[in-house]
Amino acid sequence: LAVGWGSGAVTAWAPPPGGCELVQSTMDCTGRWLSSIPGNLRGDTEELLLDNNTIQVLGNASLLPYIQLCRLSLTQNRLQLIEPGAFLSSQGLQELSLADNLLFTNYSLTAAALSALQALRMLDLAGNRLTEDMVSVLVWNLSALESLSLARNVIMRLDSSIFANLTQLLELNLERNYIFEIDRAFEGLQRLQRLNVAYNYLPCLVGFGLTQLRVLNVSNNIIEWFLALESDDLFELEVLDLSHNRLLFFPVLPRQNKLHSLLLQDNRMSFYQHLPNGTSLANVTVQFLIIDGNYTNITTVRLWEELCYSNLSSLRLLDMSQNQVWGLPDGFLDQMPSLTHLKLNQNCLEAFHLLEENSLAMLAELDLSQNRLVELGVEVGAGDVLPNLQLFNVSANRLRALPPGLFTHTRQITTVDLSHNQVNLCPQPDVAGEEESPPCVDLRGVETLTHLSLAGCDLRGLGGRPFQGTPLVHLDLSDNSRALSGGLGWLQDLGRTLRVLSLRNTSLSSAAVDFSALSGLVRLDLAGNSLTAFPGSLGALELRSLDLRDNCLAALPAAVARAPLGRSLRELYLSRNPYNCCTLGWWDALQRVEGLRVPDGRQVSCRHGARALSPAALPRTVLRSCRWHDADLALLYLVLALPTCLTLLVAFAVAFLVLKERLLKMLKERCGVSSPY
Repeated sequence: LAVGWGSGAVTAWAPPPGGCELVQSTMDCTGRWLSSIPGNLRGDTEELLLDNNTIQVLGNASLLPYIQLCRLSLTQNRLQLIEPGAFLSSQGLQELSLADNLLFTNYSLTAAALSALQALRMLDLAGNRLTEDMVSVLVWNLSALESLSLARNVIMRLDSSIFANLTQLLELNLERNYIFEIDRAFEGLQRLQRLNVAYNYLPCLVGFGLTQLRVLNVSNNIIEWFLALESDDLFELEVLDLSHNRLLFFPVLPRQNKLHSLLLQDNRMSFYQHLPNGTSLANVTVQFLIIDGNYTNITTVRLWEELCYSNLSSLRLLDMSQNQVWGLPDGFLDQMPSLTHLKLNQNCLEAFHLLEENSLAMLAELDLSQNRLVELGVEVGAGDVLPNLQLFNVSANRLRALPPGLFTHTRQITTVDLSHNQVNLCPQPDVAGEEESPPCVDLRGVETLTHLSLAGCDLRGLGGRPFQGTPLVHLDLSDNSRALSGGLGWLQDLGRTLRVLSLRNTSLSSAAVDFSALSGLVRLDLAGNSLTAFPGSLGALELRSLDLRDNCLAALPAAVARAPLGRSLRELYLSRNPYNCCTLGWWDALQRVEGLRVPDGRQVSCRHGARALSPAALPRTVLRSCRWHDADLALLYLVLALPTCLTLLVAFAVAFLVLKERLLKMLKERCGVSSPY
């Protein structure tokens, strides 16, 4: 039960006493460490919020100044007692939230105080450790109540006396209690429309007869059976949530109802008309023995024919995921001409037959993922099959092909998930190269298809033009180790439309792969490959997101920040690559790019010898080592040779000056007498 507090209007804030905040007629004193209600607030306050304080007692005089109060919230205080006269001056109160307090301590006195609120429409008593007996006393005199929340208490059993006087109740929340039995507790609630009994311990629901109820949530119990009354009365039920229970069979629903959403996720349901081993139980019935005091009723139904008695013509959503369904009974889906969303994922289906024309004509979403499907059947010569289908998910099955021409009838298909099946894409006829082509999926000419997942399909060196005439925007080819063995030429028809491409774990190792034809890309995932160098063709793309994680990159190009790619990028993933700590100029350049985020920046590391270091905090010793490593060797040799040369030159000059006279004399002696000039 969600109780909304506040008018939603935003005006200038005024500084009232006590540190509270005022918006129009709403006084917000949330989280002010108040131990009592301030008495000096504006007297015309209509809504008072006192959540997250330390108030323990609401005294007789606490609300005397606020005679116009309509809404009061005391959620998450330490409230133990509301004195009997506390609301005498606020009898116009319509909404009261007392959730997450300690009202179990003095519940009888609190009940006396609540009895003065004859105009109260909404009451929240969640999280107060209340038992069913305490609840009966607290709400006994609140005959005008329309919405009641008793969530997160310790209620265990409900009988007809607890809510006997709540004849105007429209909404009741009993979730997260310990309820294991309900004995006609709601029969007197003739106006009740929404009932929430989720997260309790109900073992079954039999004899369901709340004809006026519109929404029933009994999810997350331990229900094995759901049986509605055998009656021709019209039930107003629109939403029934039986998910996360232990249902063994499809629920026996009211014959006449207005159901549009039936949620049966995560149960133990199966149908037994056709068992996996081929046996049939066509004449087998099951008997339900219902004992109520001295009254015993035995109901006999066939294991699947109980469906025939229920009118499901208005059903739009059916969720039977996470069950044990091997197959659907004959005519099961024929009863649901308005069905738009069908979820049968995570079951045991081995085959599924797509129906023609009127059957499932309105279906927009079909989820058959995570089953054991080997084939999808379509009748020969079938007309329009699933003409309004938009989302088709058959991932994680055992399919090798789809029925020929399936997508020629689905005129509105936008999303197809074929991931984790052993399928191949049909090439052009002149590329087949074989007399009889192997099974394949033909996606050519599907003009409405924009999202396609082929992850983990073991695609092999594709050729031809498998996407001709199909304007894909999002394509997932991850986990296909042989898909790119022949390059990216087979994606040529997607150059203008493709925006998102995932090539994660495709064994991509060559930086020579040409992405330039995919000029419309804005998001590219290359994670989990073996790239040793940055693909040069990426520099000309205007990507907004690029994932390079888990590759073998030692560095990125120094000019990547100045290329068109660097100017357009807004998100870049770089971690788990063996970057060289001595060639991090590109990293510094990326840090200066305005608007670029590196979400995994803290996980990026570089290697220096055997050490893994953070590029943002390299030790000085590493920096000095990198400077020597990066120096020009010719300059280094010159610097080393220059002192030696200078030393030899000085030594030669000194020797010459010392031996000058001797050398001249020696020359004269050898050359003889000098000639006259």
